[in-house]
Amino acid sequence: MVLFNRTPGTGGTIMTFVQIIDCKTSRFDDINRLMDTWVEQTRGKRTATHAVVGKDHSDASHFIEIVEFPSYEEAMRNSNLPETDKIFREMVALCDEMPTFTDLDVVRDEQLYAANVRRFFETIAVKGELPPLDDLIAENYHDHDPANEQDTMGMDAMRREIGMWRSGFDFTFDVEDQISQGDRVSTRWTWRGTQTGEFMGLPSTGKNVVMTGTTLFRCNEEGKIVEGWWQYDRLGLMAQLGALEGLEQ
Repeated sequence: MVLFNRTPGTGGTIMTFVQIIDCKTSRFDDINRLMDTWVEQTRGKRTATHAVVGKDHSDASHFIEIVEFPSYEEAMRNSNLPETDKIFREMVALCDEMPTFTDLDVVRDEQLYAANVRRFFETIAVKGELPPLDDLIAENYHDHDPANEQDTMGMDAMRREIGMWRSGFDFTFDVEDQISQGDRVSTRWTWRGTQTGEFMGLPSTGKNVVMTGTTLFRCNEEGKIVEGWWQYDRLGLMAQLGALEGLEQ
């Protein structure tokens, strides 16, 4: 199912907009096929960004759809599509009773896995002693880093890996983008550091350096990080530290 906004509103400040569609039907398979038709017919025109359909655990004829839009105005654009009006009338005919619609301006939207990942980047960059990571990383954590010959396995090994970076630099992470889907969170970040100690055999230079990268984390049902894949510009970092001088032609 998709959003069919039938309730007038006042618009206002642009914010994420959600509609809840509540219906009862014994012909859900027919409605599902109808919605597939709508998706095909409105390709490139619809404005919905996310839709979830749920079936009542205690009533197999009761369905609820939650549909998200960037704003109320975008929802109105979707509602005014001629394809939407046609499909809406056909959908009503398949329902046991008239569907109900609830319009919501979202005032809080918390992606819990993404928030935990963001906190991980903040925590490993704090000055002083490395805080405990027990509430962020699982004991059986598995780390994939192309700069390491072997994967890092386990909480203790990951703490040592983080410690190597912390002993070489004072650094911070700026989270530029995050995308969360299912149990995976992808983060594009910018790392800024000052070399304050030895790193990869290089003595401290005091240089300020910058590196960009992306990390994909997998989280478990508790929200802890259980696996990570890193991609970052380590060659560029080493060049900034002067490690490549003399190797350039």
